[in-house]
Amino acid sequence: MPSAALSAPGAVPLASGPLDVVNAFVPWDSVQDLRAWMPLGVAGVIVWSLWIYRWVLSRAYRPVSNLYRTSTSVVVPSFREDVEILRRCLATWLEQNPSELIVVPDVEDVECIEMLNRVGDPRLRVLPFAHQGKRSALGVGIRAARGEVLVLTDSDTAWEPGLLDAVQMPFQDPAVGAVATQQKVYKRWSSVWRVIADWIIDLRYYDYVPAMGRAGGVICVSGRTAAYRREAVLPVLPNLEHEFFLGRRCISGDDGRLTWLVLASGYQTVFQSSAQAMSMFPANFAGFVKQRIRWSRNSYRCYLTALWKGWLRDVPFVSKITVLQILLTPVTMGMALTYLVLSRMAPGWQGVVLALCWLMAGRLVRSVSHLRRHPADIILLPVVTLVVILISLPIKLYAFVTMNKQGWLTRNSDQIGGDGQDNASLGVSVDETGRGVVLDVR
Repeated sequence: MPSAALSAPGAVPLASGPLDVVNAFVPWDSVQDLRAWMPLGVAGVIVWSLWIYRWVLSRAYRPVSNLYRTSTSVVVPSFREDVEILRRCLATWLEQNPSELIVVPDVEDVECIEMLNRVGDPRLRVLPFAHQGKRSALGVGIRAARGEVLVLTDSDTAWEPGLLDAVQMPFQDPAVGAVATQQKVYKRWSSVWRVIADWIIDLRYYDYVPAMGRAGGVICVSGRTAAYRREAVLPVLPNLEHEFFLGRRCISGDDGRLTWLVLASGYQTVFQSSAQAMSMFPANFAGFVKQRIRWSRNSYRCYLTALWKGWLRDVPFVSKITVLQILLTPVTMGMALTYLVLSRMAPGWQGVVLALCWLMAGRLVRSVSHLRRHPADIILLPVVTLVVILISLPIKLYAFVTMNKQGWLTRNSDQIGGDGQDNASLGVSVDETGRGVVLDVR
């Protein structure tokens, strides 16, 4: 029978466990509030800790600098490219004096083939080919190449001065099989969707890729411009050309596939920030969404394959956690938003404003690297916050359930240039020397 002292008002009851000890000294409402915040708090600590970890590692990254040079073969698959864009990019490739430049246009791209044949440069080889997807054209160009370093470049990607020299430097280390370049958006201010794409891609190449490159485990050496050791590619080339996922031949995702084939062969994949490329990106919302769907499908197929085959086990820790974060993005974003909406938002517009401010504050912190370069972009912070949610939830969820639907989406046989990526979308024309000339848009 309890004593009078224990049953007296205000007395502290006997503790039978850790929660009772907490209850004895902390008001019950506070304990309930603490329990309510716990799932979001734990998830937040994990996500932000991983972000800080990669951010710090990226700050310690430095590009390789040496005098190493070797023979180079630039391989460019070209399908329904805008001839003016191809001409402009071609000038930047030849300007850097590769050992050879191999362009593989589709046989029906008559205008591009005629333009290339008029160049008259002995370094340029034009190999018209009936494309059966980008991988088939890459196979033709790679097998014809003779250089020790293969530089695979998209037909709408121009090079900044010094790229070819810089991208060769890491290959002085025989353990390096592939080198990723710094990616930028060409004419970013020509469209709000290009500004947003530039913002997102900046965060990748300033806060994520340097950390993985420093460890020798870049998980996707972007095909917009990627350099490979030729002897690392040739043995795995058939596995690039003839990849099947759940019984269907893969059309896109060649860069992620080749990256993991090289990693699985025991090579390192690194990053060279001093090698900078400028690529065309969609100028409209439809093209932007299609591109993100294609990239997300490619990521799911690529990383699930790496997980299934055990390749993920052998890459650096920072690469492992980046792959897992990409795969789980819809889950983590969905949990955070659901919890915020159902548990944290007060009734009325004040709660909505508070939730949006909370999301934008997080996006602002994560965007420091980009905003230091383009401070005026901060006016788009609300839009970028919503776009990131769009990509992380509906786009990635749709991509996940349709990941085995093969196709390029932004480039097809009945149009010139990619969706929203032709020369007219820039508001400029290009003369025979490759220099941009402003159009009269009146």
